[in-house]
Amino acid sequence: MSEESELAQAAASADPATGLRAVRALRRLTERLESVQVDAARANGWSWQAIAEELQVSRQAVHQKHGKRKR
Repeated sequence: MSEESELAQAAASADPATGLRAVRALRRLTERLESVQVDAARANGWSWQAIAEELQVSRQAVHQKHGKRKR
């Protein structure tokens, strides 16, 4: 079973401590994945607006979150 599958299963645990740890780990994974994909989109010439539309957030939100990061 993959780490992601194990985390998803743990997130559904009846034990709140296990479930909350899994939620925290999934949140970190999601943040890393978003950063990787935003970097890829920018490298391919995507505008902040196009990225924001795909993420269903405002252009300002995505630019504020990712615009000043070191790549």
